[in-house]
Amino acid sequence: MDQITSSARKITITLFAAQSLASAGFIAVATLNSILAARLGGGASWAGVPSAVYLLGSAGAAFLWGYLMDLLGRRGGLTLGLVIGAAGTVLAFQAIAMNSMPVFLGGMVLMGMANAAVTLGRFAAAEVNPPNARGKAISNVVFGGAVGAIAGPLLVGPTGKLALAQGFDELSGAYAASGVLFLLACLVVFARLRPDPRDLGKEVARLYPETNADSRPTRSLSQIIRQPEVIVAMMSMVLGQMVMVMVMVITALHMRGHDHGLGAVSLVISSHTFGMFGFSVFSGRLADRWGRGPVIIAGAATLLLACITAPLSPDVLPLAVSLFFLGLGWNFCFVGGSTLLADQLSPAERARTQGFNDLLVGLASAIASLSSGLIFASLGFTVMALAGAVFAIAPLAATLLWSRSRQRAASTV
Repeated sequence: MDQITSSARKITITLFAAQSLASAGFIAVATLNSILAARLGGGASWAGVPSAVYLLGSAGAAFLWGYLMDLLGRRGGLTLGLVIGAAGTVLAFQAIAMNSMPVFLGGMVLMGMANAAVTLGRFAAAEVNPPNARGKAISNVVFGGAVGAIAGPLLVGPTGKLALAQGFDELSGAYAASGVLFLLACLVVFARLRPDPRDLGKEVARLYPETNADSRPTRSLSQIIRQPEVIVAMMSMVLGQMVMVMVMVITALHMRGHDHGLGAVSLVISSHTFGMFGFSVFSGRLADRWGRGPVIIAGAATLLLACITAPLSPDVLPLAVSLFFLGLGWNFCFVGGSTLLADQLSPAERARTQGFNDLLVGLASAIASLSSGLIFASLGFTVMALAGAVFAIAPLAATLLWSRSRQRAASTV
């Protein structure tokens, strides 16, 4: 038991380190994607296209990664994913030099595929820990994004200056830096993710037979996703991600339209991504202590608040506060939902169900990213943010109804 606990701790730390490095790379380029897209595409209506393509690449790969990580192991899958991400940054760097939108979108597809693999790492942490520590384990890995939240956007300015000094476009520096970060994360995973979480997870499941559902036949995916708990978990992650993406991807372009410089844009995006990841250590522990439902409810309510306040002022401070709450609400929905989903699955059901969940998350995000650019170009930032508020109501209502039905069922026992 001590050996398993020690290995689980090592795995969680390794996943945290990989998440930190990779998220810094992803967030650095996300800061600039809408600006670069408007330039390469010739207008604001293109602003959401790269993020949409990135998220479609992530969605399309998520289900595949679910199966590949069963075949190759979590270590092999994460290593391959990060190599693919580094290749994507090379394409994006070349696209800027060539002024080519198609090449740039090709790089976005590869980086999206890498993001799908990295994001599934949170479930690898959950499977090597006992049920009463899953929320904490997931949140510790997601907390790695706090490093990216701080470092990613702050890389944009210095790497842009360095790129200019070397004779390259100012925007290309962030993509080069991201490639280096992906390769460093790849080395960390390859060297340190041992034993493979897939194998250790089976040992942990045998220690908790009352929770791993090994006594029943393995359910089909269609059976699993009809369970009320699974529906609530997936809604919280899918719609929480959709709301966050709708507002976040267009904010940089919105600020440029109000004559804010890259430094101001980076500050607001840093505030947002810090909200996304900085409080993960608390959200996971709250999910273990309070329960999954209350954390999801708090997250959906915070998303609603962020969407209502974001259009009130284009100034840096109000936007930074609203975007911080947008990230915090996403975090509570994401961690709470991930933990609730992990609770419902046996070892044989995990990878494919989690991959399917992240497929839905990616598809919803891609739709949100693409529509945000179109809504922003035609109707403005305020309408786009209020549309996000409408979507935030759905997981809030669904979780409240589910929680009340559980309370009624418990009171009749």
